[in-house]
Amino acid sequence: MVELKLYNTLSKTKELFVPIDKKNIRLYVCGPTVYDLAHIGNARPVIVFDLLYRVLNHIYGESSVTYVRNITDVDDKINNRAHTEYPDILVNDAINKITSIVIKSFHEDVSSLGCLDPDFEPKATENISEMQEIILELIKSKNAYVSENHVLFDVNSYKNYGKLTNRTLKEMISGSRIDVATYKRHPLDFILWKPSSKKEPGWESPWGNGRPGWHLECSAMSTKYFGSHFDIHGGGIDLIFPHHENEISQSCCFHQKDKMANFFIHNGILNIEGKKMSKSLGNIQKIKELLSKWPSEVIRFNMLRTHYRQPIDWTEVSLKESWLILNKWYDVIEDQKIFEERNIPYSFIESLCDDINSPLAISKLHEFYKGSNYDDLRLCGNFLGLLKVNKYDWKNWIPLANNIEAYQIELLIKEREKARKNKDFAKSDEIRDNLIAKGIKLNDNKNETTWEVL
Repeated sequence: MVELKLYNTLSKTKELFVPIDKKNIRLYVCGPTVYDLAHIGNARPVIVFDLLYRVLNHIYGESSVTYVRNITDVDDKINNRAHTEYPDILVNDAINKITSIVIKSFHEDVSSLGCLDPDFEPKATENISEMQEIILELIKSKNAYVSENHVLFDVNSYKNYGKLTNRTLKEMISGSRIDVATYKRHPLDFILWKPSSKKEPGWESPWGNGRPGWHLECSAMSTKYFGSHFDIHGGGIDLIFPHHENEISQSCCFHQKDKMANFFIHNGILNIEGKKMSKSLGNIQKIKELLSKWPSEVIRFNMLRTHYRQPIDWTEVSLKESWLILNKWYDVIEDQKIFEERNIPYSFIESLCDDINSPLAISKLHEFYKGSNYDDLRLCGNFLGLLKVNKYDWKNWIPLANNIEAYQIELLIKEREKARKNKDFAKSDEIRDNLIAKGIKLNDNKNETTWEVL
């Protein structure tokens, strides 16, 4: 069996992955907070851990791997949007209205990007009782305390606090934005439960009507599905502190264990044209907007061309490059085959087993192309979630943003041919120029006119 090595944020080194139980491998990944439509930065961890899930399934068998990706549907960002957009309806109805729309859109987006469904996708609001159970135990063990109707985790009660971040309490305070509050014993103490007003979602609890802290949600849901100790916890690099640091602390204290997960794996940040993606810069790119301009495989391929731990600069140039490469590959492969008796080449899997090195795996696809090994090109492309489209559909794909369909282009080409036969060159040029304006370039060959998307 091929060996899988993964970079572990806990140890800051690349380690050999040894499952706790090779017949029950458990992968938990922090999912979206559903207050707005997903942007391309949200897509990166989904694609990264989809690929890891595929690799684990290949090595150990699909029935041996369980993938859980949660949905955070109780959060102050959701509350704020509900107040703004639906001020005249009940708060719970307003929140449900927003979260149901965003969740549906998220599922559409990640499906379009070729991502496999997780085995379980729990919502925070469905696990409130599990969260309260953890809080009760943490208060009992003196790891948490009640203050001014809040319940907080006492960071000084856990000797390993800061191990994931590899910083002392003093260093974490100086390097972070800390909420100053009179109810905290220590500035880094974090909320497990907080009171809710009538304008905020709330649940009855021993500490009054309130709602959970963000960090607690993932501890409760990972415990529900995986128990006290599991194999891999994943998420974006921005979650290392405070989210994952706090998760580890409360989970280890609740279960009285030294570890929550054996591996913590984090993907790097995503920038847009060399700049941080932010509302203030107005450069947030929603997945749906990108899907209207580019084939979904271009977006997925463009993401995989950068190693998951490295920062990625998302640019129009790189998207164009990805499209041209896929076009070149689609030119030579046959339509979808059944590869039931064909093994995936060892060199390809070996590259992915080196810390999910997708750029190295993609280099193997280039080798297959150059060597005219088109069956392995498609087979390994399929493994990456690529080259799965019918060739005709790929070649005739047109961005929704172009506001034109393939059959309309064909009709205009016929109309232009008629104009050229009649020597109505003004009409011919007008049709050509109008198509260019819609992002369609015509190529006049000896026997026919073909078209391509610019």
